[in-house]
Amino acid sequence: MKLAPKVVFLFRDSEGFASSIADALHPSPSSSAQRVEHPLELPLDRYGIRDQMARGLIVNFIVNGIHQVSMVLLDNYEPPILACAVNEVLSQILETSSSMLMIIAPFLVPSSKIKLESRSLMRNCSKVPLYSVQVGSETDTSRAVAAKTDTAPSSLQIHYEPLACFLQLVNVLKLPTSILIGQRSQSFSDKAFSKELEALYKIGELLESTTSLCFSKDMISWNPSKSSGDGEEPWRALYG
Repeated sequence: MKLAPKVVFLFRDSEGFASSIADALHPSPSSSAQRVEHPLELPLDRYGIRDQMARGLIVNFIVNGIHQVSMVLLDNYEPPILACAVNEVLSQILETSSSMLMIIAPFLVPSSKIKLESRSLMRNCSKVPLYSVQVGSETDTSRAVAAKTDTAPSSLQIHYEPLACFLQLVNVLKLPTSILIGQRSQSFSDKAFSKELEALYKIGELLESTTSLCFSKDMISWNPSKSSGDGEEPWRALYG
């Protein structure tokens, strides 16, 4: 699995957030970069799982044979398969990466699943905040991300499985990572939908500025399903 030093890690989801971001990021018109896609398939036998694989898509942006930026889109999995799949992909990234590795992982999370002091972190905000969590050694990219986001407080409670799992594993593996956290509303209102789009655009624009790719808003297709999302996820305790 050959990747660039800079990797955008995305979790495919039923709402289409990951696909929207991946489709909207492309080389600038003046760039000679080529977009090359490869299927991602990694066995999970070492976890005792023989009927499933960690599957997804790898997108490399290559200039004159040099990998400039990579995107990893991991398929949607439920616990406990989720932790195995994420760990396997991250382990492969660690084994094949250069010393300059930097991962950027954006999430658009239901507001009810990001909490501080028993309240939703982003509730009743007039602006649309974008939070970040930095893991591992500091890099120019992580500093650029931190400068354009609000730092998530240490008391942050995460009740969203993909984010909780990913955060735990990059900490264990000590991978230099910037995690971006935007809000996905539980409301049906036009105002809530507008805020979701604004959060998605903020994430896309930040990825544009830190990857040297272009972000096209008109490539975004956002029509999320509206479910309550308030139920407790049973495997959350696995990740602390």
